[in-house]
Amino acid sequence: MTGIPLPYTTRTAVGEQDRAACFQVRKDVFVGEQNVPEEIEYDAYDADAVHVIAVAADGTALGTGRLLHGPGTESRTGGDLTVGSLGRLAVTSGARGLGVGVALVRAIEDAGRELGLAAVDLHAQTHALGFYERLGYVAYGPEFPDAGIAHRAMRRTLND
Repeated sequence: MTGIPLPYTTRTAVGEQDRAACFQVRKDVFVGEQNVPEEIEYDAYDADAVHVIAVAADGTALGTGRLLHGPGTESRTGGDLTVGSLGRLAVTSGARGLGVGVALVRAIEDAGRELGLAAVDLHAQTHALGFYERLGYVAYGPEFPDAGIAHRAMRRTLND
């Protein structure tokens, strides 16, 4: 954790530079660290997703996540268009433990509220269930594999 220029901010990613930084964080974490095949890391949902980014004072990208919403995302949200889907949450190894993940989740929830969403679903890697539970998410349904990693579905309402 040393060497991270604090403070950091979170924001909705805008422009190609932010988008490239989001994708690089995902590549470093999911492809590099977790061995997710690169060809399945990026998908058609990326084009219309709300991407958020955490950026250090010197401009270094520390983390990212995305929110899927609206028509075309029903398979991720059980068919309910009032529910968004939080996904691809990733924090660089050097920034873990600094609250970046929490800040990203809250930024995604804020984006969901601005879109008028009632709740946010996500597919959590099972080792991260406690993290999401501390943020108010509740697991439901059975464990399932995604990219060879065990996951559980979780949901949090946004009316609080």
